[in-house]
Amino acid sequence: MSTSAHLQHSVQSTNLADILERVLDKGVVIAGDISISLVGIELVSIKIRLLIASVDKAMEMGINWWENDPYLTTRAHTLTDENRDLHERLARLEAQMNPNALPIPVSTTPA
Repeated sequence: MSTSAHLQHSVQSTNLADILERVLDKGVVIAGDISISLVGIELVSIKIRLLIASVDKAMEMGINWWENDPYLTTRAHTLTDENRDLHERLARLEAQMNPNALPIPVSTTPA
């Protein structure tokens, strides 16, 4: 392998790294709509919104849904247990307020 070929490959990798760094630093939004119609009747409509950014940039923009998503955080079980406890507490309080009312079953599965 010649020195010029090795140098050229190295420069291309740096450019790709620079582009990736810039995209993650600034963010990129891709938006599109897909609609399938038959005889003027819309059958399927898909709206696509894609944001590519670093976690820091997303948090700077106020996007942090992954922090409370039960499937993406270790706090999932804690949040589920807390939610169940609050529902049970609310049911007890409502029963105390209106003792003649029928009891409301409390779900043990997360919504």
